[in-house]
Amino acid sequence: MLDVNCTGCVSIQKLDVLYETAKLISDQTQLETSLEKSLAALSKSLYLDNCVVYIAEEEKLKIYAAHNFNRHQKMLSEYKIGEGATGLAAESKEPIVVENIHNNILFLNKSGHKNPETLSYIAVPMIVENDLVGVVGATLTRKTVMDFEEVVRLLTICSSLYGQAIVSHNMIEQEKERLKDLKLYYKMEWDAKVHNFGDIIGQSPKMKQVFNIIERIAQSSVTVLVRGETGTGKELVAAAIHKRSKRAEEPFVKLNCAAISDTLIESELFGHEKGAFTDAKEMRKGRFELADGGTLFLDEIGDISASAQVKLLRVLQEREFERVGGSKTVKVNVRLIAATNRNLEQMVKDGEFREDLFYRLNVIPIDLPPLRERGDDIRLLVNFFLERSMKNHKKKVTITDSAMDILMRYPWPGNIREMENTIERIVLMCDESGISADDMRLMLPALKSENLLTQCKDVDSQGEKTLDDLEKEAIINALDRYNGNSSEAAKALGISVRQIKYKVEKYGL
Repeated sequence: MLDVNCTGCVSIQKLDVLYETAKLISDQTQLETSLEKSLAALSKSLYLDNCVVYIAEEEKLKIYAAHNFNRHQKMLSEYKIGEGATGLAAESKEPIVVENIHNNILFLNKSGHKNPETLSYIAVPMIVENDLVGVVGATLTRKTVMDFEEVVRLLTICSSLYGQAIVSHNMIEQEKERLKDLKLYYKMEWDAKVHNFGDIIGQSPKMKQVFNIIERIAQSSVTVLVRGETGTGKELVAAAIHKRSKRAEEPFVKLNCAAISDTLIESELFGHEKGAFTDAKEMRKGRFELADGGTLFLDEIGDISASAQVKLLRVLQEREFERVGGSKTVKVNVRLIAATNRNLEQMVKDGEFREDLFYRLNVIPIDLPPLRERGDDIRLLVNFFLERSMKNHKKKVTITDSAMDILMRYPWPGNIREMENTIERIVLMCDESGISADDMRLMLPALKSENLLTQCKDVDSQGEKTLDDLEKEAIINALDRYNGNSSEAAKALGISVRQIKYKVEKYGL
């Protein structure tokens, strides 16, 4: 038993409780259990009853750990900020002392613990770096030997220890959750076979200009807009910027805006809260949160909806947003790199794209040249993809000079992406004796158009025609053959519907 007349004994007991508390909360793996053991020590050693730790969540105080509370009492003992003595301590960030709980309306007794043995109640806020974490509360009984000032001092020390432990625990859990989300994201990327093919390859003057811009702006956090036809390697440029930036060790997160429906694009970008819509069974972080501290690459930015444009503008301006279905503001530190193959200036004129967002995105524009304008880069890329494909398929294939000449003259409507697929098809389909010019013509999809085949054969005698002229004529010919059906024309040319629509818009057909 504690000798009530022994002041030194009380001081020793307080030190013992604080020592035990410090040991207990050093174990972050089961913090709730550790805090409950600490509260039990307060109750047993110093005769403080009904000790409880509340945590502040969305303008409410909920029980995080408690001693001598059953499950039902924990559910009932919830306070709004400013409600009762507990809520007032949270609101004022100052200790609140209720000397007589039997005649003071500040003591609401939600837990039903008031009895003839209980006398007073003290609530002390948990403050960490001037931010409210929660409240520590305790009831004084007839057996309590400390006065109000001593109890407030003791609970203030405990609240500091508890608050720091809770904040540290939450930070660790958030980091675990972030790593878990990133792991899931990268697994999805791998499963979807989203990959790039090493660093950017090219020695042409236009590509050297691109390299020069990348080197100049990589170390900053400026927003970048990469423009170019589909398949020109816009994602590679974004990855190269990230790799050379100060954020290189942080996440590089990607999203193709054209692959997501208008109804889901906001959820993908900003995340959603549980119950935000029919299938939202749990809270989910969006790409902005996943990319926090790193780089977010938004491909096909011209395809996002009007409402998503508004929210994206706010993120670029304020670096904050709310999840779909939520009200809590989330702050992020993200570098944004956007890409498009569309004419955003024309979309602004047509009212399809916000002008203010366009200027926010177009801080540093990088224009990627189409493959047909890159000269000898075509030969470099062919050899690169050929080596890699032969290694993957364990097959030796030789491209003759005449076949390489066809590849150099080919307009590559699908650009680098088409080349990669074409070379893989060549390795799989052709034998190891060597690929001739005739073999190559059969392998190139757009050469199924007889008009383009003739042009490729006779290109030397038609020096006045550019590759753009050849491509335009091939597309016109295919559209005429299929009575304007872009799907069939695209299939015949070996390109996608989106690619042929882009070409139609480009050439004004």
